[in-house]
Amino acid sequence: MYLSPESEINIFSKVNCKIMEVKKRRKREKYKRFIMSLISMVLVGFLVGSYAFIWQKYYNVWLASDRIQAAYFGWKGNLLIFVIYAILIFLFSRIYNGFRIGLLRVSDIIYSQSLSVLFINFITYLQICLLERDIARPGPIIGKTAADIIFIIIWALIGNRIYFKLYAARKMIIIYGSRQAVPLVKKMSQRDDQFMICRAVKCDEDPDVIAALISEYDSVIICDVPSEKKNDILKLCFANSKRVYITPKLSDIIIRGAEQIHLFDTPLLVCRNSGLSAESAIIKRIFDFTLALIGLIPALPIMLVTAVCIKLCDGGPVFYTQDRLTIGGRIFKVYKFRSMVVDAEKDGKARLAEENDSRITPVGKVIRMLRIDELPQIFNILKGDMSIVGPRPERPEIAAENEKTMPEFRYRLKVKAGLTGYAQVLGKYNTTPYDKLRLDLMYIEQYSFLLDLKLILMTIKILFLPESTEGVKETDTGTAEDSRSAETSKL
Repeated sequence: MYLSPESEINIFSKVNCKIMEVKKRRKREKYKRFIMSLISMVLVGFLVGSYAFIWQKYYNVWLASDRIQAAYFGWKGNLLIFVIYAILIFLFSRIYNGFRIGLLRVSDIIYSQSLSVLFINFITYLQICLLERDIARPGPIIGKTAADIIFIIIWALIGNRIYFKLYAARKMIIIYGSRQAVPLVKKMSQRDDQFMICRAVKCDEDPDVIAALISEYDSVIICDVPSEKKNDILKLCFANSKRVYITPKLSDIIIRGAEQIHLFDTPLLVCRNSGLSAESAIIKRIFDFTLALIGLIPALPIMLVTAVCIKLCDGGPVFYTQDRLTIGGRIFKVYKFRSMVVDAEKDGKARLAEENDSRITPVGKVIRMLRIDELPQIFNILKGDMSIVGPRPERPEIAAENEKTMPEFRYRLKVKAGLTGYAQVLGKYNTTPYDKLRLDLMYIEQYSFLLDLKLILMTIKILFLPESTEGVKETDTGTAEDSRSAETSKL
């Protein structure tokens, strides 16, 4: 039976939710950033305090008595060390979204902060070893790390409880223009602790009716609404101080990357639309080559063991190559370890790997799970075919299929293809090609050297999340992330 988008949305919405008293929420919202900052400061205070304890009790005393004069690490030296540790906390916690209590699930907060602490304490231990000019005792820093993780769990649970005690789920109305609103509501309904979609209305409805409905809710979602109507709704929400969530069109993403020009009394935005500038491309290439060369050293032993395992598994080729697209539509050969049976696409038809795909070998399942099958692409990066960060290189035939329904799919070719990117860090196995295109375009329009560093660190975070390595379901349409595709040409 066919259901209208509004009917489908209401199935996933809390259709019987009551309109809350908005004034109390708005009053609390004024102090929200301050309250969340206090909660974050509690964690920072504990982490720095625990480090100060083990530094003074185990490391600084030993340095002062055996290696360095006590005056060297007086209160000024100690203060500097603690400030550096606090800076590391803020840096990694911001990158991994570890302070986003209430916005992310408790499990995500715990995972993000625990990963941050592991990185921070490892870096700190290396610093202590450099100061001691020897291998420092690892016991204190290991004990601190265990205590930190226990505190993070308690902090996240209590912080989350405080957040939802003060800020209940927002009562929302969605204004939509097509059936694209249905999957969005399904996703948002998975976080009913944060979003409470109570009403759906089509953008073709009478403007006065829409205005009256907007006034009843905390927030508004605008999904796939024509530009003229979207502008009117945005102005109405702005006038009434309503929070708005918008699914951006590609043109919106391009505008977000625009630069402001203040030469006249009329504001101007310039969209350069040329990909990376010459200086950015040079810096990016130097960074890619250097990091790939450094990464090749620890990767070589892993690659050697992987090659032996693949050969012993079925006696077939260790590597395979495929034609892929990079900047300007140039075709190159991508290198990977073979994770599927030989002739996985012997019928000549390009097919993506599916969940529980029988073509994947036992060794292939492991190397896909750990992303080891991607390691040979270090050589693609050294050759200059790929970058470390950028849109994943797509197969020409699949790109051609996507361009039939999305002519803008070729926009991804304004920069070099990459090993990782927004679509790999934020996307799931069933993320639609259009959503992945939007993520790739966001990267191109917002590119910076710091963004590359952030995405590399975020990639480390998602490496061991199972949903990041799954294939597409049989019912999914379009392309998944290219590394999950089938294998044809071999080396």
